[in-house]
Amino acid sequence: MTGAIAVNVLLTIVQVVGGIASGSLALIADGLHNLSDAASLIIAFAARKIGRRGSDSVMTFGYRRIEIVAALVNYTTLIVLGLYLAAEAVGRFFEPEHVDGWMVVWIATIALVVDLVTAFLTFALSKESMNIRAAFLHNIADALGSVGVIIAGIFVILFGWWIVDPIVTLLISGYILWMSFNEIGGVIRILMLGSPPGIATEDVLDAVRGVDGVNEVHRARFWQVHEEAYAFDAHVVIDGGSWTEADAIKARVKAALAERFEIHQSTLELECAAHACNEAPAFGD
Repeated sequence: MTGAIAVNVLLTIVQVVGGIASGSLALIADGLHNLSDAASLIIAFAARKIGRRGSDSVMTFGYRRIEIVAALVNYTTLIVLGLYLAAEAVGRFFEPEHVDGWMVVWIATIALVVDLVTAFLTFALSKESMNIRAAFLHNIADALGSVGVIIAGIFVILFGWWIVDPIVTLLISGYILWMSFNEIGGVIRILMLGSPPGIATEDVLDAVRGVDGVNEVHRARFWQVHEEAYAFDAHVVIDGGSWTEADAIKARVKAALAERFEIHQSTLELECAAHACNEAPAFGD
């Protein structure tokens, strides 16, 4: 993966220099996006390595959430880059520049090959990690950008239509922004300790209430620790006269959570029905 990072940095230099020499903003945009690809790969794989550490006295939950932070950094960078490119493209409509179509096509073709190879190298891991998926989407967006730059260069060569260059730049920036805003919500939800998408917290509470010996459940918290782990804690009220079976009831609740919702981290505070919290909320403190 070090090779992929080095090639992307080198390609960025070639694209930016080529973009300045040819007058193509789209080529410069593609180059800057390539630089963000290299940065995203460095961040993604460094975070993945750190995330494999076990829990310790400082990080009692472990280091897996560093990958979520890395994904947030990558998507935020993409959003800033997309807005910058859009602003530059709009400026080109008012101050057009001559574009060397042949130089644009050749450099963009090389960039496309590098983008596809890098995307291929990150594809398998992108299925397992939100962090690596951010880096993978960087590469896909850049590959599409390179295709757009090639098309812009062809139109300049055949028809002299310089206006295609800023139009393609706007399309690249639009795709970057759409992709980033579409993905960043899930990252923020995890960092905000939100419940996992696709699992209604009320359904989890109903499952706990349905366990034999459970009278009620309240003060529940349900959150996604990272992409592969959910956690749940709550106060569980035991039926009157069933306190002697409290440990067995707790075991049944934990089993139900694991089997139905794949919640393998649960902390339950048991209360007898006679001394349960009065008017306690279903969720939170």
